[in-house]
Amino acid sequence: MRGSVLTAVLTAFLAACTDRPGPVAQVAPPAPPPPAPTSRVTGPVLASDGRCEGPAPTGAVAIAPGIGECELVRLKGAPPTDVLVGESGRGSREVQVLYAEPTGKELYFFVDNRLDRIVR
Repeated sequence: MRGSVLTAVLTAFLAACTDRPGPVAQVAPPAPPPPAPTSRVTGPVLASDGRCEGPAPTGAVAIAPGIGECELVRLKGAPPTDVLVGESGRGSREVQVLYAEPTGKELYFFVDNRLDRIVR
């Protein structure tokens, strides 16, 4: 009888030990969201309808890599045939400006308001 009482007490003790909550895991606070990318676009830019959203700069004298979108329109002297405005996966502003000239189409690619390349 003494053995069965001891077994019952020991069983109850062990059961009580396993019913206790274990150590609580430390939960790290959520990480703050990454900072928004800073805009690398300077100067007035083209809207999707081909109009400048601000006064066109007057510094450029030729169509060359590095000029702004509105500088291109000022140098061409006419609104573009079409403008596509978007963003890259890296957060850059990307614009394609199409001019349908009598000699053929000219496509100007801008990244962050700077002429990157020309396809004729």
